[in-house]
This record gives sequence, C-alpha cells and structure tokens, in this order.
Amino acid sequence: MESSLVDTAAATLCPAAAVGGRRRAGSFLNCSCSSKEYRVSASYSIGRMLSGVRSAARKKLFRSEPADLLGISWSPDSPPSNGTDGGHHHHWWTALENNFVLESSEDEYGGVVVDADRLPSDKAAFARSLAASLSYWKSVGKKGVWLKLPVDRSEFVPIAVKEGFKYHHAEEAYVMLTYWIPHEEPCMLPANASHQVGVGGFVINDQMEVLVVQEKYCGSSLDGAWKLPTGFILASEEIFTGATREVKEETGVDTEFVDVVAFRHAHNVAFQKSDLFFICMLRPTSNNIKIDETEIQAAKWMPLEEFVKQPFIQEDHMFQKIMDICIQRLRKCYCGLTAHNVISRFDGRRSTLYYNVSEPEDVNCNAS
Repeated sequence: MESSLVDTAAATLCPAAAVGGRRRAGSFLNCSCSSKEYRVSASYSIGRMLSGVRSAARKKLFRSEPADLLGISWSPDSPPSNGTDGGHHHHWWTALENNFVLESSEDEYGGVVVDADRLPSDKAAFARSLAASLSYWKSVGKKGVWLKLPVDRSEFVPIAVKEGFKYHHAEEAYVMLTYWIPHEEPCMLPANASHQVGVGGFVINDQMEVLVVQEKYCGSSLDGAWKLPTGFILASEEIFTGATREVKEETGVDTEFVDVVAFRHAHNVAFQKSDLFFICMLRPTSNNIKIDETEIQAAKWMPLEEFVKQPFIQEDHMFQKIMDICIQRLRKCYCGLTAHNVISRFDGRRSTLYYNVSEPEDVNCNAS
C-alpha cells in the first residue's frame, strides 16, 4: 500500500517523522526535531509540507487508498465530487481547513477575520495553526488577515509578530494585528483611526449669561480662566448627544442641542493623532449647577460680555473668532448646522447628517 502523502511530505522535512512506519501529520507537527537543528522555521516547514501535499494531490496520487491527512481519513468508497481524483483533493483540503486552519470569516473585501473567541488555548497549538492557516489562506487567494488577540491570549502576540503580523490598534480588552499575504503588492488594509473627536458646549440663558467652568487640571495658559465645558465623545455617540452629556457631567445643567456653529481641525494633537473639535450651541433647560469635583474646580453663569473680555480669548485669534461666530448666531446673523437622521442606500445604515436649513433672519446683518 502507498504511504500517505502527508507522511511522504513530512519525511522530506524531518527524518524523525518517518521513523516507525506511517506517522500521523499531527506527530510531525509535534516532532521533537527542533528548528535550530534543521534550520527551518515552523511556518516554513509546515508551509512546505502543505505545498507538497497539494502538489502530490494534483498529480493524482490519491486513488483508491484513504489519505491520512494530518490524522484525518475518509472512506475510499466515497465517490469523488466530479468522478475524478480531484474530488478527493477537494475532500482532504477541506479536512485540513476544518481541523487545522484557524476559525475565521470573510470580510466584505475577501479578506480573513480570525474568530477571537475560538483561538487555541496554548501557545504551541496557536503557533502550529497560525502557520498552517497562512499557508492555506495564501493557497486560496486571500490577501488581508485581521487577528484580534484578547488580553487572555496576549502571550500569542510575539508568535504572531514573528510570523510577520503588524500592530494595527489596541483597546482595553484586545490588540488587533494584521497581515498582508501578497508581499509583492502594496498593502491595501485600512490604517487605524486617525482622529479623536471633541465637543464644546456654548450654553447661554435668557439673561445672556454663559455657562463656564474652571478645570482642576489644565495647562498654564488656561490657569484661572473660565472656559466652555468640553470633552471627548464616546464610541458610537452622536456629536450632539456628546455635547449635552459633557455639559451635564461637568456642571449638572440639562441642555438641548441647537446646532453646530463651528468646528476646528488640528493635527499631531495627542500621540500623532489629528483632532476634530465641534462647538455646539446648547439651550439650557435647567439652571442649578452641581459640578463634577473630580474634573471641575468651579462652574458658574457668567455674563457674555465679561466672558468675551477674558485675556485668553482676546489674545487668541481662534477663540476670538469662535466667540464672534457664537454672537452672530445669537443675533440670527449666522446659521449653524442642525442634525438630521438619514438612511443611505449605500450601506443601509442610519446616520446623522449635519446641514443648515435656513438663511440668516436679521436683515441688518450685512450692514453691521
């Protein structure tokens, strides 16, 4: 009887794999022969083995005998899918995929997203599966691979990096790595998010008083200054809800969103990230102030004229321009961007489009 293709391929890579007759490919993957002795890496060895097995299958070495593929066999009585030996080729390659390739799904661009919830439990098994997976994905024409490693699998990170994976981004609970298979082509995987998004609330009441705060922790340029409540929006949070939430958290005052009056775009703000900062006009629906003592030193309602005359506004062109716009908005000489819910046929998702819906009302605006 013929020896299995896997045994033959394994024997070409590791003499110990051929000792004692037919050995399972699982034995090859766990073989005591070290890469130091044979000067080949695990991924290279497995890749060569899989390539050898596929090549042999294409030469129709699978005829009537069951193939002992990585310890998996099937009945020779099972008819090939197309009446030729190609059916067996399909069966054994599917068996490899189902038993040694990491569980994954396809992204919308034909790439691979590894299932983070079904990773192997130990480093050795992960290393073997990752090497076999890369060989398989390359053979079926995949290009991009996304590998999400949770905190409880952080010991897998060096293994993936050694295989050629690159860091993409990290969150509290995981690190995301990527791999671009066709090294001769430019990588087309999207980069990590490039921006952080902040909001500021311009809250003014009927007495023309602005809600302002003094922060506990601020730069020397703002020491002692009264400023608008500001903060970062959360993941999956709208700009307008982020603005009202930040005002509520810092001052205890409830507000309603009116419109976005302006936004600033800056670069290399924090860790080489760019920054989008939206100034939102808000209408107060309550007046009592209760500060968040972990962040805020003090908060109060300050007359608009007094607020604008502060040196940090008068001496800064950007802050001065923001206040000019807010005042023009109060006089109805300027229209901000209001929020509108829309659904695009492009992706079928609900989103918010900000645009202006009216002309300035004050006929004297152009003359002033």
